[in-house]
Amino acid sequence: MSFTLLSSPLQGFTDFRFRNAFNNFFGGIDTFYSPYIRLNGKLTVKPAYERDLLPENNIGIEVIPQVITNDADEFLFVAKYVQQFGYKELNWNLGCPYPMVTKCGMGSGLISQPEKINSILHKVQQESDIIVSMKMRLGYENSDEILQALPILDKYPIKNIAIHARLGKQLYKGGVDLNAFQKCIDTTNHKLYYNGDITSVAKFKEMQERFPSIDHWMIGRGLISNPFLPSMIKNNTSNYPKKKIELFKEFHDTLFEGYSESLSGASHLLLKMYHLWEYFATLFSNPKKALKKIKKASNIRNYQIAVKEILDAELKIN
Repeated sequence: MSFTLLSSPLQGFTDFRFRNAFNNFFGGIDTFYSPYIRLNGKLTVKPAYERDLLPENNIGIEVIPQVITNDADEFLFVAKYVQQFGYKELNWNLGCPYPMVTKCGMGSGLISQPEKINSILHKVQQESDIIVSMKMRLGYENSDEILQALPILDKYPIKNIAIHARLGKQLYKGGVDLNAFQKCIDTTNHKLYYNGDITSVAKFKEMQERFPSIDHWMIGRGLISNPFLPSMIKNNTSNYPKKKIELFKEFHDTLFEGYSESLSGASHLLLKMYHLWEYFATLFSNPKKALKKIKKASNIRNYQIAVKEILDAELKIN
């Protein structure tokens, strides 16, 4: 069966610089979701959100913008905003697990309020022609929350619902709940996408066998940890390209150059790259040693030396 691979949005990671570099060097992703737009009660969009969505910053890739809100007027404002750039679809985030979001009744903290979800969708349907899709978790406290919400969602022409098969309170800890995801398949009439712990070709095949009706698969942290993974899945191989390290270096250097131009000061750049290396390090033979080298780099020169040492050491092994 043919399938589609999607890049799950990760706040602070999968911005347009990352998306473009990833697509240029690795490929394999059919559609990218942008990190969410959050208004915080003010009907204005931050310049950083706008830069991320500008068509000229996303040439050659399909991007779907995302909003996180618990307010219909905010939703409608963002819908109108993204439509001016030619976007026809807006993804609604009911998946974010972080307490600073969920305590405000947004992200996965909203799943337990089906009537509020209903009122927002009703107003959006009445006042906008934007195509609505959703990204959800199974709930915040328990997976009964999504089962209560799905019948409400069935009343609306939602394009699809991507479900990360964890609870919000788990954050990214613990395993995915595949039985709860199956209950979602059995409960809703909407098209579902699967998200959660696709970290290898073998794991992807395992999920395909477990859920034969699913043909859209969303990869989040696994894509940053192993940017080769989507193309490996598409090519049905567990083998990395022969010039794996050289390709990663070009990707890394493109990101580093892009963030050097956009971030103010060496400390911001080093912190940005360190957070990326928290994922990148797993690509290497000694992840802890690699990450330790990056963490110890106190300035740009030391960082560049650390990266060169990590890559050179890996080339010798391979």
